[in-house]
Amino acid sequence: MAMDPREGSTKRTNHATGQTAHTSIELFTGGGGLAWAMHEAGFRHLLVNELEPRACKTLRTNAAVDYQPGGDSQDPPGDRWPLIEGDVHKVDFTSWAGKVDVVAGGVPCQPWSLGGVHKGYDDPRNLWPELFRCVRETRPRAALAENVRGLLRPSFKPYYEYILRELAAPFEERVNSEDWRDHDKRLQKILRVNGADPTERYDVWCLPVNAADYGVPQVRQRVFVIAFRKDLGLSEWQPPQPTHSEQSLLRAQADGSYWAEHGIAPRSELVPSSTPLDDGRERWQTLRDAIRDLPEPLGDRVDHPDWIHHYGWPGARHYPGHTPNDLDRPAKTVKAGVHGVPGGETVMQLDDGSIRYMTVREVARVMTFPDSWRLAGPRGEQMRQLGNAVPVELARVMADAVVQALEQSAPKDA
Repeated sequence: MAMDPREGSTKRTNHATGQTAHTSIELFTGGGGLAWAMHEAGFRHLLVNELEPRACKTLRTNAAVDYQPGGDSQDPPGDRWPLIEGDVHKVDFTSWAGKVDVVAGGVPCQPWSLGGVHKGYDDPRNLWPELFRCVRETRPRAALAENVRGLLRPSFKPYYEYILRELAAPFEERVNSEDWRDHDKRLQKILRVNGADPTERYDVWCLPVNAADYGVPQVRQRVFVIAFRKDLGLSEWQPPQPTHSEQSLLRAQADGSYWAEHGIAPRSELVPSSTPLDDGRERWQTLRDAIRDLPEPLGDRVDHPDWIHHYGWPGARHYPGHTPNDLDRPAKTVKAGVHGVPGGETVMQLDDGSIRYMTVREVARVMTFPDSWRLAGPRGEQMRQLGNAVPVELARVMADAVVQALEQSAPKDA
């Protein structure tokens, strides 16, 4: 039986104190990175939804149970997450109207990803409209969505701005056969008019981020969209600022403290010629930081007795465009797949110059999942789930910021 990753959690103290937890609905849950971070930030999931069967198995293994229609979704057994496996288009959210603090989700990235075919708004996998529908049907106090930075590319900028306006006024629905550009014109006109019902309007922020700037041992460029309902009075909310920096890492490598911490000789090619100024932030976390206490895998396809998903995999190689990760830098972006390899560029170079594939556990460390988190399916599917996930630590920073804002906002709906 899998170890419960909720054991030892320090975040969800609200049950022990008797305080009411903030509630959430999670869409496009995948392998559970954002959902787990929301849970750790104190949210009680009233519902999670996911289409892919193996990702659903991962959720059930760690934290979810199948949703029972007609059951008490407000108090799932053992504080587990009620899961609806299936197409989000077929989920009716109206029974949760007025009960949800936050609608959250890592909106599927394929329509916008640099690694995809860039269909954007014409891609049937564009699921932003389903997030907006969930907002309309539940009227949450806030919404939190994550996506790839490709959403900000110049070619997609008009549609991206339309997404933000649609979230600002989600009840002004796009009518059948209406082109999104015509709908956008209507939204622009409507949003210029004052006096709308503040419970049907949202203040919206777009936050381009690099996960490494928030303590994740990975360079991962993403964008968060965060919205608060206007009646909460949060129009002056300030997003969380970066806490870590490359400059501080270079400083630690220049003054020798980084190498001393790891008990290794300085690498001259990484030591800057002069010590950078102290910017007051913590240093970027490196791949070496992330996996420092993990033993080397025992061999190809040989399970380690003490670590979940920690086994070697044959065939690692590097070539132009597919270079290995450096132990003393943050890992490169973990991808769902590239060059036909699930997990993409998850090759690392060891201190002796040799290379090997990173283990699933090592990649999970880079994505900041707890070591007890079990991923369903064969290795390729496990890597795919990790590559599609939101890094837990980055998501936790955003979830904590939303919690703090809600607690400082106007009184919660009766």
